[in-house]
Amino acid sequence: MKKIITLSMLTMASFAGHAELRINGFANLVGGLTSSDETLYGYDDKMSFSQESLFAIQISGDINDKMTATGQLVARGENDYKAEFEWAYITYSATDKLNISAGRLRLPLFNYSTSKDVGYSYHWLTTPNVVYNVPFNNLDGVKFEYSDYAGDWEYNLSTALGTYKGESLGAINEGKNTYLLSAEASYEWFKIRGVFGATKATLDLATSDSPSTLGFAAGLAAMRAAGFVELEDALQIRDDTGKFLGLSLQVDKFDWFVTGEITSVDVEDSFAAKDIAYYVTAGIRHEKWTPSLTYQKFKSDPEIKFQNLINQIATSGLPAANIAQLTGLAIGGQLAQDDEYNVWSATIRYDLDTNVALKADISKLSDDSGDVRDATLVRFAVNYVF
Repeated sequence: MKKIITLSMLTMASFAGHAELRINGFANLVGGLTSSDETLYGYDDKMSFSQESLFAIQISGDINDKMTATGQLVARGENDYKAEFEWAYITYSATDKLNISAGRLRLPLFNYSTSKDVGYSYHWLTTPNVVYNVPFNNLDGVKFEYSDYAGDWEYNLSTALGTYKGESLGAINEGKNTYLLSAEASYEWFKIRGVFGATKATLDLATSDSPSTLGFAAGLAAMRAAGFVELEDALQIRDDTGKFLGLSLQVDKFDWFVTGEITSVDVEDSFAAKDIAYYVTAGIRHEKWTPSLTYQKFKSDPEIKFQNLINQIATSGLPAANIAQLTGLAIGGQLAQDDEYNVWSATIRYDLDTNVALKADISKLSDDSGDVRDATLVRFAVNYVF
């Protein structure tokens, strides 16, 4: 840590000799606990201040008339406040309307992708978890952004290309040949946004810290050893095409607002089920107060794929116990993705002073998948920027 900070300071000092640095920061202090031993968003019935708290510094400066450099260091409570570079990229202003950025940058997946970590910038304590909790927020690559007007409409077109590395099911999730296309248009108080992305995804199940995931990985290895190579390869997420779709609508009359986003994540040729997630939020602004309600819904509805390959196990001549075990693994691994739940949240924001907001909310999770895991979470936060 000390070496990283020292190197950063030396780099900034060298850079300062050539350009004026702009240093900004933001922080979220978030505490919460649930009403029972059921967990929600990583919280349980013991008060925690580390799950969603963070402190960040963003540094930017002009390299020349056309180019700027940006870096962002974020220390998250869930990682013992170990500071890491979330962003590190340069931007070239090719024209007044076209910007080209290269390096590690935020994927423009959602309405609040760029400001996802800046709690002060929105009315929630944190962005809606069921939509924004994806394993591929940042991209190592290049992004093209074009902005202009068409009559009274303002629009923004974006294309991003590169690779990502994240975590899913406790295992390393990598995406190669990743691309994302997004289009956004706004007219006074109305905004609409659409996004489509695809990647060649690989999920290394053997790297997981989850016992159930490791058990599934061991079962797939045994399936391959038994000669069912094609079925094992079909079930694995190994250089398979993953797709992301998103749509959002926003009405903001300042005194009141309504916003909704819906997303779909799918790796069709694998054991993974298609995930659908959405939220709808509405609130009012009155002087320093912003009360709001948010409804979130998540659904992962698996289907039994690769049935022809699974049927080959029954005619393989293996002992009945082995047939049952391998068939159960192929089918059970897919059905285990079944999940459906919704979350209601009531949030209140109070703007205490310039650049400082106090927030509190209560969230209720209701499980619709058959598992009994209903939970109620109470959180409060201090968000500020500087």
